[in-house]
Amino acid sequence: MDNFRNQFFPLKTKEDWKAKAEESLKGKSIEALKSPTYENIILEPLYSQQDDQKAPDYPGGSDFRRGIDPLGYVTNDWKAAQRISYHSVDELKEKLHVGVEKGQTALSFEVSEELLESKETLNDVLGDLPSTFPFAVNGRDMQSALLAVLAESEESANQVSGYIGSDPLSLFAEEGLIDEDFFKGWIEDIRLASLKLPNLRSVLVNTSPYHQGGANAVQELGIAAATGTFYLQMLLEGGMKLEDILSKMVFQFSIGSNFFMEMAKLRAARILWNKITKVYGAKAEDRGMQISAETSMFTKTVYDPHVNILRAGNEAFAAVVGGVQYLHVTPFDGITGSSQQSERIARNTQNILKEEAHLRTVVDPAGGSWYVETLTTELAERAWKYFQQIEANGGMLEVLKSGWLQEEISSVHTQRKQDIFTRKQSIIGTNVYANLVENTVQVKEHVTEPTKINPNAISIKAIKNIRLSEPYEELRNKSKGIERKTGSKPQVGLICLGELKQYKPRLDFMRGFLAAGGLKAIDSDPVTSLETVKLFISSQETKFFCLCSSNDLYESLGLEMIKVLRKEFPDNIFYLAGLPEKDMQSQWTNEGIRQFIHINSNCFELLSTILSEMEVGLDEYTKA
Repeated sequence: MDNFRNQFFPLKTKEDWKAKAEESLKGKSIEALKSPTYENIILEPLYSQQDDQKAPDYPGGSDFRRGIDPLGYVTNDWKAAQRISYHSVDELKEKLHVGVEKGQTALSFEVSEELLESKETLNDVLGDLPSTFPFAVNGRDMQSALLAVLAESEESANQVSGYIGSDPLSLFAEEGLIDEDFFKGWIEDIRLASLKLPNLRSVLVNTSPYHQGGANAVQELGIAAATGTFYLQMLLEGGMKLEDILSKMVFQFSIGSNFFMEMAKLRAARILWNKITKVYGAKAEDRGMQISAETSMFTKTVYDPHVNILRAGNEAFAAVVGGVQYLHVTPFDGITGSSQQSERIARNTQNILKEEAHLRTVVDPAGGSWYVETLTTELAERAWKYFQQIEANGGMLEVLKSGWLQEEISSVHTQRKQDIFTRKQSIIGTNVYANLVENTVQVKEHVTEPTKINPNAISIKAIKNIRLSEPYEELRNKSKGIERKTGSKPQVGLICLGELKQYKPRLDFMRGFLAAGGLKAIDSDPVTSLETVKLFISSQETKFFCLCSSNDLYESLGLEMIKVLRKEFPDNIFYLAGLPEKDMQSQWTNEGIRQFIHINSNCFELLSTILSEMEVGLDEYTKA
């Protein structure tokens, strides 16, 4: 059969494919198609059998990249753990019941003081819910109280499963305070929970705060490994057995928008944990990593919020294919305060992946993919080095104290911001394809119960929860503020030189560019004479204008035109769409063009400048 196939479909080498690809690139090298990532990994345009990393053949063993169960979700389905926010315990009770009826398979909720007022309050909320449902709860600094209430009922204690965890290090990172005394009580809570709630996991390694601070996948993995090792060592020194500690651990990851990178991140996480626990002498059956995941808040936007449904679907898909045990899908309007509709859509995203996409019937569908396996291996190798770097700097506690880790994460976030500022990285509905008819949306202030950390704790640089789209949302809010004062959207006039085919490409570009800051483009009629453009400028209230046309027309008409316009309208500000040849740029700026707006322009900074000048002008007008 192989001979038959080879006769009619001759085998092609990777070099053959490269040569064919370069034909279609019209002389460009295939090297131009390589893509760098924030992890400093270069993604190849083509992966082949020659890139095969000789990955394990079967899930449930070896390095666990292919999952911790031989049959994957066929025997152990992932748990739909939609985390519930609420204003009262009655609302929590109602939402939990609705969730369970509609597909939720784990009990997940934020922990409040009201919920833990008494054993009766918690029992009333959980009373008639299925006792077989596992928990999926980040107890934060209220873990101790929640565990104590659950442990009071000896009859049901053995039925309590899932996880109610806490990660002191991530709390310290969020709060900007380190209280080493906190660990004493935490260790005792883990020991008691191990005795009284034997089927419940209570040690959480939560990397979400670092993800929310802008960390890349390598950093998240290195942090997970270092944090897990820190707790493992601490609990061993506290007298617990290795196998008991491992049976109590859960790792929490946020899943970002880079589909294959996020999938590979989860697979690489299991490789790292297997490697670490193997060094500690753990048996193979104890080395599997339990993973709880949530779709990222870092990638979500206030404006055009329904796009968040697509983002969350992509992220949830990556999480499931990556092999998680628990999953929370963020409601599309979670930033501004979720609604019944958004919570239902988030829950149904998981139902679709289970019931319509049939992902629970396929074991590790990404396994064997040359691209995925290569990416998984490279991520694991880089993350292992990053883990060693953290350890060389004293471990997780010390790198937080020194600020080394915060600076590392901040550096990556700065790079991410630069990419959205220049629109090298697109955020649909925000810095590209923005919808100007949207109303202003108020961001919900996320209030968490204050962490009970010793006021004498050591101050460190906090890792703040941020979203990538926030800078552009601030621009949109500025624009809305101007609109409220003037009664109309802030505007920029676009001067269309020549015929439609000459100005339309740059006209369309400028419309999209301006919309990212909430600025409305006002198009002139086709301009072929100086008088026409003077009339257009005189009829507009704005003082900001941009010339749009072809390079040829810029040289033959635009340059002379701008000389006259600059003299006749000295208070106006003129831009040029496009980037002239280097030897022409100084001539344009000398004649009155403030700046060239092109595909590599810093969109955020330019729009921010325009809006700030509009605000100043408005204030001066109001005072006058």
